[in-house]
Amino acid sequence: MKSILAIYPGSFDPVTNGHLDLIERGTNIFHRLIVAVLRNLEKEPLFDLAERVEMLREVTRPWPSVEVDVFDGLLVNYVRQRKAQVILRGIRAISDYEYELQMALMNRKMEPQIETVFLMPAATYSYLSSRLVREIARLGGSIQGLVPPAVERRLRAKVPQAAREEAI
Repeated sequence: MKSILAIYPGSFDPVTNGHLDLIERGTNIFHRLIVAVLRNLEKEPLFDLAERVEMLREVTRPWPSVEVDVFDGLLVNYVRQRKAQVILRGIRAISDYEYELQMALMNRKMEPQIETVFLMPAATYSYLSSRLVREIARLGGSIQGLVPPAVERRLRAKVPQAAREEAI
């Protein structure tokens, strides 16, 4: 079997159990998987870049074939630079598919040798997004089971009880 390097890009703010589901399944398909955290200066993430990388390294430790890295600019340029063959993307709903299809086709136009592989998360995580997790945490709801325990602890520390109570 050909050795395939895949890149799973995203903001991972924060990493969720849905992300981990795709990472785990990606390790069963690809020889190596790079989880690439996007450095986007236009967004104001809850967790800074170093925190997101640290959390990802902690929660992906069980998979030795996973590497965590950072990129900015065009994803296709990063994929070329890392000499990867595949971009791994998750799709939860039709709205995700429309956006992801457009991106995959543009990436193919820029670099025909790079394939995009879409995976659907387990049904348990089909509704889950980092944005929803952040909102639930800010409003004081339970995020247990939505993120790994280490991420839940960091979220609770980042979103103090006072801020959660103000939001209510």
